[in-house]
Formats: sequence, C-alpha cells, structure tokens
Amino acid sequence: MNHNKPNHILSCTDLAVGYKDKTVLSDLTLGFAPGQFVSLLGPNGAGKTTLLRTFSRHLKPIAGAIKVMGRPIGEITAMDLARYMAVVLTEKISPPLFSVFEFVALGRYPHTDFLGQMDQADHRAVEKALAAVNAGNLVHRSFSDLSDGERQKALVARALAQEPQLLLLDEPTLHLDLKHRMEVMSILRNLCHSHGITVVASLHDVDVAAKVSDRVALIKDGGVSAWGMPETVLSGPVVADLYDFNDARFSSRLGGIEFRGTGSKGRIFVLAGAGTGALVYRMLIKRGFAVSTGILCSNDVDYYVARCLGADCMTQTSMTWVNSETLAEAGKKLDACELVIDCGFDNGHGPISQGNQKLLEMALKKGKRVMSLRSNGIEKTDPDLPATDGPIICRDAAELLEAIDHRAWVHHEQKQTFNPSPTAA
Repeated sequence: MNHNKPNHILSCTDLAVGYKDKTVLSDLTLGFAPGQFVSLLGPNGAGKTTLLRTFSRHLKPIAGAIKVMGRPIGEITAMDLARYMAVVLTEKISPPLFSVFEFVALGRYPHTDFLGQMDQADHRAVEKALAAVNAGNLVHRSFSDLSDGERQKALVARALAQEPQLLLLDEPTLHLDLKHRMEVMSILRNLCHSHGITVVASLHDVDVAAKVSDRVALIKDGGVSAWGMPETVLSGPVVADLYDFNDARFSSRLGGIEFRGTGSKGRIFVLAGAGTGALVYRMLIKRGFAVSTGILCSNDVDYYVARCLGADCMTQTSMTWVNSETLAEAGKKLDACELVIDCGFDNGHGPISQGNQKLLEMALKKGKRVMSLRSNGIEKTDPDLPATDGPIICRDAAELLEAIDHRAWVHHEQKQTFNPSPTAA
C-alpha cells in the first residue's frame, strides 16, 4: 500500500534496509506528515533501529528511495540535512568539561558561521530548546554529572536547537525511571502539537505508544505488518502476535497490557460491576487464581478488565433484565467455585444489580464461602435466607487478600469481620 503524499516531511518508496549483504527490512513505502507522532513498534532485532539509522543517513539503503522535504536524501548536503532533521540515538555519550548549555549549543552548528560563532539569535535558540524540555535549571550543570533522565532531556534539547522539522529518536525512554519516561514522552508529544515537528520514535511500551501516537508502524518478519492510527491498528490479537506472547493481552479499550495467570490455585467467583471488580480481578489473577465473574454489563469497565485477564465472564446488555436462563448459568459457575467475593457492586434497583443480588443471596443460601468488601454488610432481600448465614467482611483489598491467603473462611459464621494479623504487610 502506498502511504506517500506530496506534503510528507519524510517518505520512503520500496525501501530495503540492512547491512551489506543482509537485508533486515524490505518493501517499505511510508510517509510521515508534519506534526505527526509516529511510533515504530516491534520486538528486539526486528529492524526499528536499522530503519531509523537509514532514515538519518547513518546507513545507506540497500534498495529504494528516501525523500526528506520532497528531496532525495542523497542529494541533500549534510548541512541542509541537519537543518531539516535531528537525531537522538541510544549510544551513551559523556563529553568532558561541557556544561549543559554548551552541549545543547552544539545543535546550532548548522546555523553558525565557519568558525562556529554564536550570535544572540543562536543563544535564544538554545534557551528556547532548554525551556521546551523543562531543563532551564540545568544550564550550568556539567553534562557528565546528569542523571539518565536529565541527559535524555539535554539530548532532546540539543536536537531542538537545530530547529528541525523532523526528529528521529531511538528508544527515547530507555534506562529512564517512570517520572522521566512520562516527562520525555509529554515533551515529544507537545513538540508535535505546539511546534509542528514530526517525531518518529522506536518504542517498546505499547501502552504509551497507543496514548501518544498519531500513527504506528508494526515491524516484524522483515517488513511493516501494519500501519495506521493506533486506535485501529492495535488490538489484543495483533499485539500478541507482534511480540509472540500468550500470557498477557493488550486491550485497546483500556490502553494497556494485562497479565494473565495460571489459575492453579482454584477458581473464585467475583460479583462486581461499575469498576468495583477491576482491582480484585488483578489481585486474584496474579496470585494464581482462576476467576469467574458476572453478571456484568457488556460496556462495563469491569468486563473489559476481566476479559483481558482471561476471566470467565457472564455478560448482559445494559438496561435489560437478567432472565432465568442467564441466572441459572451464572449459578452453575458460582457452584463450581471454592469462594465467592462480593466487591460491593451497586445493589440498587438496576436490572443487572438485582440479578447480582440474587446471585449473592443464592451463594449465602447454599452455604458458599462468601467474602464482602461492603463495610456496612449485605442487605438481604430474600425473606427465606437463614439469618445465620453471612459473609466475612473485609475493609479493603489488603484484608481480603490476607483472608484468602489464610483461608479465613474455614470458620464461616454470621457476618464475621476479618481481623488481620499485626504483622500483615
């Protein structure tokens, strides 16, 4: 498919990239528009870095054509290319005796005279670049004394000092802590929005790429397997195939990856809804339990989390009454579980809530082991429910987890309150 248009900042046609006689990627025809954030996604060794190094002219293409600003890249002088394009690669550099200001000022070389002398306009450009990455407080620091996150900001500032229209970055958040990862990605996203700079970056965080990218290119098996908006390209099966994993699943609805468990410790039935179950699902799955859950509305966030985690879900269309067949099927799943957890779903007058209330009372009537996160206890609507039956009340998820670990339901009595041990974490 041809993704080229005349106004693209960077484009390639029938491009093949690699090293000497080894072709890494081939048949690439892509175009990157002004102000777009484009993420290159794929497993290690897929060719993302090779593609970026070819775009930046560090490597010669094996075949095909690359254009920058509509001009064949081979016809552009090094000085002109540096005015159009800036590059931040993964190699660690540690220039001696450079202040941050002096290091960022190196980005002005395409705009200075033969002697490299800077005028007031160059100084303003350096200050503007530092301000754009929130690094104005670093100007007098030695570059060699910076943390990894601060160095990355200085590297991006040096690239911005070139005043490019295109910024290429190879794994810009590598080795960064969470704070600096989020800050760097926000800075890059803002450069697209506020400055109209086209950003092309190789990334490993699919969830981050889904949130910041205008376009994604999925790179695997010697080519681009998919290209387009992340909202249409990234799905659970596509991401699982891209990275060859079976024990996790990406959710486009949630914008993140959920880890699936083994289910080796037994199955627990979770009564949830309206977001009350998400935390409990994750907690149980990572502890090795299998989860059955319901009855959930088909557009409930709990449904999307549970499905992504691989839970067995009972669903119902919103604002429709739970029929006897669905209730009976849910009851069978509940019977097969060792424990029932009530997450504190809204037990008001909605049709699904009433269905879940019936399931909860069904569990109590059958003498199932029930734990509840309702601090005020369970409101019983079934007059035939024995008064002696009641759940173990847990104040929060931590108490719930400790109760499960200690099998606190062994002494199951009316409305017990679990008393955590003093040494509990």
